[in-house]
Amino acid sequence: MKVVQTNEAPAAIGPYSQGIVVNNMFYSSGQIPLTADGDLLQGDVKEQTHQVFKNLQAVLKEAGATLETVVKATVFIKNMDEFAAVNEVYGEYFSVHKPARSCVEVARLPKDVLVEIEVIALVK
Repeated sequence: MKVVQTNEAPAAIGPYSQGIVVNNMFYSSGQIPLTADGDLLQGDVKEQTHQVFKNLQAVLKEAGATLETVVKATVFIKNMDEFAAVNEVYGEYFSVHKPARSCVEVARLPKDVLVEIEVIALVK
């Protein structure tokens, strides 16, 4: 088991890792729209989703994976009325390769953000 940590994504805000690699599979912790410096990105759900993908790309890279090797994504959104907006941004990152996905509305997310995404990916 290998712990994944990069300064290109925000540090964990609790007792967990940015991600873990086990048997050539990478499991990310949920990424929220914090910058690598740990500052909360203010903005609408689209802007926040772009920041989440920036963070995911950083931890995937550190793990030896990419968005193209993601096999499963889980999207947590604060308001299902914003599903189409999140989906639009999501589709920019997963346009050809489309991993399995779940999307659920939740009552509240850390730091009251609008979106959080976690992924499972194959390590190259």
